[in-house]
Amino acid sequence: QVQLVESGGGLVQAGDSLRLSCAASGRTFSSYAMGWFRQAPGKERQFVAGITWSGGSTYYADSVQGRFTISRDNAKNMVYLQMNSLKPEDTAVYYCAASSHASTMVVTYDYWGQGTQVTVSS
Repeated sequence: QVQLVESGGGLVQAGDSLRLSCAASGRTFSSYAMGWFRQAPGKERQFVAGITWSGGSTYYADSVQGRFTISRDNAKNMVYLQMNSLKPEDTAVYYCAASSHASTMVVTYDYWGQGTQVTVSS
C-alpha cells in the first residue's frame, strides 16, 4: 500500500517554472515506478512523465519533452516534477501515481494522490 500527497501547485505566468512534489508513505515505495498525470476540465486524464523504480529511466509525453523533468529520491520517499517554460495549455490538476511497472497508461497505476492545481496565465 502506498499513500501519495502532491504539493507545489499554484498560479504562474507563461514562461515561469514550478516544481511539484509528491510525498509517498509505505515501505515499498522504492519498488514502484512512478508517474505524473494531468487532467484539464472536460478532458481525460493524460500521462505527463514517468520514472522507473530505480530512477534509471525516465519518459515523457511529447507535449512536455524538453520542458519537464521527473526525478525521485527513494531515501526520502519523494518524487518531483520540475516544470519549466510553462504554457497556458499546461493548466490542469496534476496527479502523482504509483505503478508496479513502468507505463504511460492510466489503468496500470494502482495508487493516486489527490492532485494539485497548476494554472498558467498568458
